[in-house]
Parts: sequence; structure tokens; C-alpha cells
Amino acid sequence: MKVRPFKAIRPSKEKANQVAALPYDVMNTDEARIMVQDNPYSFLHVDKAEVDLPKDVDPYDDKVYLKAKANMEAFLEKGVLIQDEKPAFYIYRLIMGQVTQTGIVGAASIDDYLEDRIKKHEFTREAKEKDRIRHVDTTNANTGPIFLTYPENEELSALVAELTKKEAEYDFTSEDDVQHTIWVVDDRGAIASIEKGFKNISSLYIADGHHRAASAVKVGRMRREANPGYTGDEEFNYFLSVMFPANQLEILDYNRIIKDLNGHTEEELIELLKEKFEVEKYEGAGPYHPESKHSFGLYLSGKWYKLRAKPEILKGQDVLKMLPVSVLSDHVLDPIFGIKDQRTSERIDFVGGIRGLEELEKRVNEGFAAAIALYPTDIEDLMEIADSGRVMPPKSTWFEPKLRSGLFIHELE
Repeated sequence: MKVRPFKAIRPSKEKANQVAALPYDVMNTDEARIMVQDNPYSFLHVDKAEVDLPKDVDPYDDKVYLKAKANMEAFLEKGVLIQDEKPAFYIYRLIMGQVTQTGIVGAASIDDYLEDRIKKHEFTREAKEKDRIRHVDTTNANTGPIFLTYPENEELSALVAELTKKEAEYDFTSEDDVQHTIWVVDDRGAIASIEKGFKNISSLYIADGHHRAASAVKVGRMRREANPGYTGDEEFNYFLSVMFPANQLEILDYNRIIKDLNGHTEEELIELLKEKFEVEKYEGAGPYHPESKHSFGLYLSGKWYKLRAKPEILKGQDVLKMLPVSVLSDHVLDPIFGIKDQRTSERIDFVGGIRGLEELEKRVNEGFAAAIALYPTDIEDLMEIADSGRVMPPKSTWFEPKLRSGLFIHELE
């Protein structure tokens, strides 16, 4: 893999905590407006610049992208953001509870993406791609990092362990109690060692950020077309990435809530489920947390039920069809609830595991018809499916902790 250092645009030391923001796509515009009310330095002023425009402005209006550019330029002029004078790698550690993950921040090659050495596991939506293409092209920068992973590499792990003994550039705890610690690696010997370490890795996998990655690559190709004499060394041939060893990552459940029972009564629903699942009422305290890959929790009219897939529906299936989300899609959502395309159906919504199963109860108690809790996807399954060139069903993975935007910006020219 070709991964190289870059001259990051990043916050001044004293402003890092205020600048760092959750990814633009984990909240809606109204939520983002609330988040920035008391924080003029939040990177959401760049990543979701509609927060600084009247509410009747369409989020995809040209004004939004121009405002993003203007806000980033203002941050640079005021010294809220600065740019490093020489290329560097960066080490980014996040600690959330018992989970610690430490990644290397660098610029990944769009050719590695185009030639499928950077592997994908989900489809993207054209509208979301177009939004980020315009954002990247107008701001002339990758503003949100793509979250990549790779099978653990002893050489890189030892190097990271050594480099993180030095004094950190940033060390702060965000409002959600995640500790963020960052080191700058601008020593030429260490840079060469990191580059060499990645050359020995055959594949990187997108964990989170498929739309950001696809958009960054498409902007890179647009710049190539506009510069037919390009050498391949220009910054637009690379995109902002943070790369973590797979054994450090935490995937949480990604649960479903359903608006109606597709014309079935609750009793009919239970009987239909019994054709493919062992079903029993859960008598424990609190919500039912699925205990294995092929167990599910169903919340219906204030009660939890335990569902366990019958062996016959799993027999002879491959890794993709054995995923919890696939079993649910193939044997519940499609045939029983009539939800054939989760990407487009308005009858289903998704709740990340970070919100807890109590959020499922709340949403059903407030009007949804049913909720289904899933067991988390395994990272090994994700990589095996990506290696085979296939994709997983929508909303298969929820990674925590979330990488913050604004801590590293990769300028394209």
C-alpha cells in the first residue's frame, strides 16, 4: 500500500478541543445548529456550513459549499487552524471506556482505491456522493478522515508503541467522554519506517467513510482530467485517512425499528417468525441483548422476545448470508415485513448501538410498531466479504468511538 505524509491543516493547540467535531453525517442540520450555538470554532461550521445560513437555505445549495470554504479560510486567517510547514504522519489514539484504538493518519492513494487494494464493503448513494464531491472540490480539501483498517502488523505496532512514548501534541476529552490524543511524526527516519510498513501490507479496508472515500477519489480523478500533465505526486492523488489495526476496533450493533407490521396482527407476526426462528418471551430484567450471531431481540408492545435462527435456514450458507443483518433481511424484513430495500424504504429506521437498546424501547413506545436488536458484525467477516468483492446489507456496522473531524485537513493543491 502507498501511504504518505502530508502537511496537515490542523487546530492550534489551545483550540483543538473546540474545533474537533463529530462526523457531519451522524447528525441532522437541526442537531448541528444546536451543537454549534456556543462554539464558534466547531468544525461543523465547515463540514455542515448550512448551520450559518438561514433555515430556508437548501443544504445542497451552492451557498452552503461557498460558506464552508469561507469559514475554513476565516479559521486559517484567525489562527484557529494552522498548516504544518513540512509533511508529517500523525498518530491518533482514542480511548472510550475499555476500548483503546491507535491509528496512523496519512494520505492514502486514490490508485490503491481504484485498483481495489483499498477494499469496500457497502454501496454508496449518489446524492451523498455528490454532496461531498462538491464540498471537497469547493474547499479544495479532504475535511473528514476516512476510517481504514488492516490486519495487525507487528512492525507498525512496534513503531507506534515507540512513537507514542513522546510528548503528545493534543490530549483532550470530548463531551462524550472519549479521550483524544495525537502525536506529530515529522522525523524523516520515522516517516520512512511508516511508509515501509504500509508497503508490506497488501490491503486496507474501509471501516467507515465509504461516501467520503468515493467522493475524494472522484475529485482526484476530476483534477487529473483538468491537469492532463499530472505526475501522480500531486496531493489530489491522495486522500485523508486514519488507519487502525483490526484487532483494536469495536463494532457495535446496528439495530432496526419498523413503522408498521405490514398488515399482520402481533399474534400473526409471532407465528410467522416461528417458521424460521425459535421464539420465546424474554423474562429477564431490562432489554434482551442478543447473545450470539444468530440470535435477535424483538420488542413489541412493551415486551421483549428472544429469536434464535433455526439451524436449517443457516445450513450451507456462506459468510455473507450468515451475517446477522443478512439473516434478518432474508428471513424477516423481506418476507414478513415486506421491506425489500432497506436503503430506500421509508418504513424502517436504524439505531446505532451506542444509543443502547433503551432507545429502541423509547422509539416503539412513541409510535413505531416494532424494534429488532442484532448481534454486532465481526470485523473478520467484514474483511472476508470485502476480499471477495461483495458488499454487506445497508447499515451492517456501527463503529465506536467516532473519529473527530477538523483535527487533520488534507489540502488538495
